[in-house]
Amino acid sequence: MANLQADPIESVSPASPSAAPATLRTAVAGVSGYAGGELARLLLAHPRLAASKPVFMGREQEAASGSKPTYLTDLHPQLASADGHAPEIVPFSWDLLAQLGTQVLFLATPHEQSREWVVEADRRGLLDAGLRIVDLSGAWRLDDPTNAAVYKLTDADPTRAARLQSETVFGSPELHRKAIRTARIVANPGCYSTSIILALAPILQAGLADLHVGIIADAKSGVSGAGKAATAKTHFMYAADNLSAYAVFGHRHTGELLEQLHLTADQIQFTPHLLPIPRGILSTIYVRLNSAATHADLTKLFQNFYRDSPLVRVRPHLPQIQYIVRTNVCDLGFELAPDGKRLVLISCLDNLLKGAAGQAVQNMNVMAGWPEAEGLL
Repeated sequence: MANLQADPIESVSPASPSAAPATLRTAVAGVSGYAGGELARLLLAHPRLAASKPVFMGREQEAASGSKPTYLTDLHPQLASADGHAPEIVPFSWDLLAQLGTQVLFLATPHEQSREWVVEADRRGLLDAGLRIVDLSGAWRLDDPTNAAVYKLTDADPTRAARLQSETVFGSPELHRKAIRTARIVANPGCYSTSIILALAPILQAGLADLHVGIIADAKSGVSGAGKAATAKTHFMYAADNLSAYAVFGHRHTGELLEQLHLTADQIQFTPHLLPIPRGILSTIYVRLNSAATHADLTKLFQNFYRDSPLVRVRPHLPQIQYIVRTNVCDLGFELAPDGKRLVLISCLDNLLKGAAGQAVQNMNVMAGWPEAEGLL
């Protein structure tokens, strides 16, 4: 990211209505998880995709087993339609993607799989043929090898992977609309990093933070942020009636904060916590300002920064998870100490929507030149 200036929507809108496609041919690979289920729900209800429903592809364990097909509602019963129709999950196939003329492929797959499949798509010439990819994993989010090492990924074709990494766009529409508009590969941001980046970007872009003092980001997430597979620390007996910190000094979203906010590791401390709720993130961020500011000045700063961002709401009160859960928005609010220099920022979003599937659809809208919040509000 060259700077922290928010990209205005006007700079990437098509010159005329005819410049944007009426619809897109889309496919989703990996639909068994929580984010995959939310992505399927959003795409099936998207008004631009009514005449061209997405194709759902699964890895072997998610698709048909023997002669018995697997349907989307087998994995996500909540997606059952009134007429009883359910899309079948078909085995992942490059040939089928090409045959269908797929224009946007969503990867809701593990990091290793996403890394491998993006390289394979390029090797097969599908990217050159017009396929564009929105990856929901962390496989392509990080440019600095030191930061990316947290995922322990290896590339069978390092030269090709490095070239693809260099063209990948970090999928934060509020900051990178112009680049996303023409990108072939978009790396959907992490949920924690989305909440913290959106809160800090206006302050850092304005040069208001005293980075010698440093920033503290204290974030708390519902259990769904850990994924669908149960672990010793996410099953009910551990998580219920509990609050715990984890991955102190080592969470994999830290690299996104450093790269996107242009910070060094000694300028921000990010500590995630596990909340005993299903979903939602609340980040409390502590900043000392270089000089005294007023509440009105900071309100104007945030409102101006996000004036073209329909999925970010600058609130007059401190945001709460109950007001953003199951929505595609991020709520931002703050309190300023009487001295005008101690600032506490609060950022709230749904980790499965604005922090994952909703942001992926938002990126698709930007890539297509459609209204950014279409199908999301």
